[in-house]
Amino acid sequence: MAKSTEVEVQIEGRTLKLTNLEKVLYPEVGFTKGQVIDYYTRIAPVILPHTRDHPLTLKRYPNGVDAEFFYEKNCPKHRPPWVQTATVWSGGNNRDMYYCLCQDVPTLVWLAQIATLEFHTSLSLASNLPEPRTLVFDLDPGPPATIVECCRIGLMLRDVFAEHGLECFAKTSGSKGLQLYVPLNTKVTYVETKVVSKGLAQLFEEQHPELVVHKQLKELRTGRVLIDWSQNDEYKTTVNVYSLRARARATVSTPVTWDEVEKCLKAKDPNLLVFDSEQVLKRVAKLGDLFEPVAKKKQKLPKSLLAATGGGVALEKMANRRRSGPGRVRKPPAK
Repeated sequence: MAKSTEVEVQIEGRTLKLTNLEKVLYPEVGFTKGQVIDYYTRIAPVILPHTRDHPLTLKRYPNGVDAEFFYEKNCPKHRPPWVQTATVWSGGNNRDMYYCLCQDVPTLVWLAQIATLEFHTSLSLASNLPEPRTLVFDLDPGPPATIVECCRIGLMLRDVFAEHGLECFAKTSGSKGLQLYVPLNTKVTYVETKVVSKGLAQLFEEQHPELVVHKQLKELRTGRVLIDWSQNDEYKTTVNVYSLRARARATVSTPVTWDEVEKCLKAKDPNLLVFDSEQVLKRVAKLGDLFEPVAKKKQKLPKSLLAATGGGVALEKMANRRRSGPGRVRKPPAK
């Protein structure tokens, strides 16, 4: 048995103890915990602008991708004192939750040290949870459909947004599908983004029933693409760009260009949009952060798009649903 590795490192003035660096977390390819930490250290300049100030749900795999995992919303109590947290009221639990905030390289390395392979972030900033920064679609293929079919739907959605003056950006999920992000970074509510996302998903299903479903029922999804609009919710987190995924290989949720999406569709080759950690580091060195506009670009959700997806009636219906839904109880004001 190999000797357990333990090293103490200094990163930006913080001292971290790294352990079990030789532990294999991706057995099929022999990818170790040390390599996970190395990846997150090297990808830090482009991942941190997308994690910073966003409440983070950890998906941890202490014994590797083939063993049990767990989601962790409360930042571990054994965290270093310099790891920042965001206080989020949970109506379902009737108490405050303390989410980790991944603000800097030391925090990123510490999270990798505790076997956080996947980073799932809120669409909101911790300082303004009721306001999403983006509108998101998760395009999930039902076998035998693949990411190729997701590319077709993604391009169709891109064109709809373009008709309303909005630019959107694509990334792989790092698993099977494709995800679309419409940067807003302006005053908007989840009621509005959910009305638009659900309305478009329903419209696509009506117009292309052989290609699309909007309900998460397995029996409906065979050979079709689920347009998952439900991620547009204050109480959910979505896999962060540049996060590793717990697949057989150390694949990554990777930003892609629309040219790459079109080429994948034309070639009908899903492998064209699969990238592992080393490939992503090379892409970033060459292309920079293709997702930078998602964090910076300001776009207002146009009234024309709200009108096309149900308008005032849909907004009122969605607002009523959110008020009556599970876990919606707000923290009572301090007396």
